[in-house]
Amino acid sequence: MNISSVDVIPVDGGTVAYEIAGAGPLVVFVPGMGDLRSTWRHLAPSLIAADYRVALTDLRGHGDSSTDFAEYDDEATARDIIALVEHLGEPAVVIGNSMGAGSAVIAAAARPELVRGLVLVGPFVRNPPSVGAAMRLAFRVLMARPWAAAVWKGYLPSLYKGRLPEDQTEYLATVAAALKRPGYGAAFSRTTRTTHAPAEAALPAVSAPALVIMGELDPDFPTPAAEAAWIGDQLSATVVMVAEAGHYPQSQRPDVVVPAVASFLADLGTNA
Repeated sequence: MNISSVDVIPVDGGTVAYEIAGAGPLVVFVPGMGDLRSTWRHLAPSLIAADYRVALTDLRGHGDSSTDFAEYDDEATARDIIALVEHLGEPAVVIGNSMGAGSAVIAAAARPELVRGLVLVGPFVRNPPSVGAAMRLAFRVLMARPWAAAVWKGYLPSLYKGRLPEDQTEYLATVAAALKRPGYGAAFSRTTRTTHAPAEAALPAVSAPALVIMGELDPDFPTPAAEAAWIGDQLSATVVMVAEAGHYPQSQRPDVVVPAVASFLADLGTNA
């Protein structure tokens, strides 16, 4: 993105990192848990080239953000999105993946004047209906502090069902190395305990136009198309299903995601 440095903003006693480039209407990108802001590396440059001001942020306890927070859940991330948009000084389109999508929904409901539109990629905007208490407990045990980073390193590749990005090996190594730093594995472990119930509760209050992008092979949902359709119904959103993609269509199928996002943003400009 041709950015010389990473900036941070203070929030809730810690700092959240972001980088920014371009000029034009503001677009803020938010990754999912266990991921980095560079998950948007195949999408963000095209928006900068199309005259958007693009900001990419790390989650709390991820990437270049600090690890000294009391909270790491969807609602805390939503507060960070709001703080970043306020700091950058203009309303934004917020593009979120996975947990980041749920937090974007909460932010849009809480501060509609700050969120011009939503792009929700592989979105968790409710707790998966098919996941019972026993499975949730098993996941919490697997993601406990001593071994969370190692388990995630082994599990993350399974979320990339379908086509793989050309830089997949390098990128996954970067994610694994980031989580191995002191304090970051523990922060990630705490992030995995979040609930998406606040995002579901916020859905009726969202007034911003929305685009839902879901990989047809997303292993996080028993029936990805049904989950995408449900979210689309809740938000009166356009839904784009991406063939040969799992939980990260932004890097697996940028040939589909880039034009879909560009079209949505262009329509927002027309209808503003």
